[in-house]
Amino acid sequence: MESSIEDASPAQGAVVAQGEEPVTAVRARAAAPPSSLSPSRASDFMQCPLLYRFRVIDRLPEKPSEAATRGTLVHAVLERLFDAPAVERTAPRARSLVPGQWDRLRESRPEVGELFADDPEGERLARWLGEAEQLVERWFTLEDPSRLEPVERELFVETELESGLRLRGIIDRVDVAPTGEVRIVDYKTGKAPRPEYAEGALFQMKFYALVVWRLKNVVPRRLQLVYLGSGDVLTYDPVLADLERVERKLLALWEAIRQATESGEWRPRPTKLCGWCDHQAHCPEFGGTPPPYPLPVRSAESGELPQGRMGAD
Repeated sequence: MESSIEDASPAQGAVVAQGEEPVTAVRARAAAPPSSLSPSRASDFMQCPLLYRFRVIDRLPEKPSEAATRGTLVHAVLERLFDAPAVERTAPRARSLVPGQWDRLRESRPEVGELFADDPEGERLARWLGEAEQLVERWFTLEDPSRLEPVERELFVETELESGLRLRGIIDRVDVAPTGEVRIVDYKTGKAPRPEYAEGALFQMKFYALVVWRLKNVVPRRLQLVYLGSGDVLTYDPVLADLERVERKLLALWEAIRQATESGEWRPRPTKLCGWCDHQAHCPEFGGTPPPYPLPVRSAESGELPQGRMGAD
């Protein structure tokens, strides 16, 4: 689960999306070139380079959504359930954690409370919490937490490749078998993709596998995506060649990001996802104008770096 700023290293159990910081902390920092890559930010650039710029360089704020916030809440509940002894990891106990984790989420991220500001009677909030409880309960039809003892939960990982590229992210769960085999697990609160889109869904998991391999010199035995929205489990058993291909892809992606950072050319890439984008007001595809580019840009003719303009921060 990952969604917006690169340079974050959350504490264990922090209820933030992978690679994110609170908006207030992010906006207080001066603009700087990207220094690392996470699965979400890599996906952003592949989806739309301009979206990457808005999130990583301009650091434009985004409103919380019910779907993303529900995902954060469900992840927190599944993480906390493993604090209990194995015999107490039951569906009723997991459901009972939802209200408390919602309170905790509102304390750490007050902006999510705005989602239900127009719900004075609490009816919509009650339905939303009920949907989160249903997702939590569905998990028990897919895995048996009483038989699991994760080695890590919400694990922040980071490594630097020989090229100097830093990769980072947060893994939902790491299981290690008695024989030493590693399984990386990620929870998704949406529905499983159709088979033709499965490779895109596995990109994040292969990214994590690459980081683990570079850190531990161990290729994970299995990558597992647990889709709570549809009740599906997608698994993939990577081999070393897979991770080497992912590394080459990320290096090429990082070079494209570097070139865009230096030139200031971040082109929009219209897709059906544009309808859900928070930044339409700044996007040329919707008649908007991006903020002044806050970094120096390299002149294509001279190769020099004239001083860029600083946007409002």
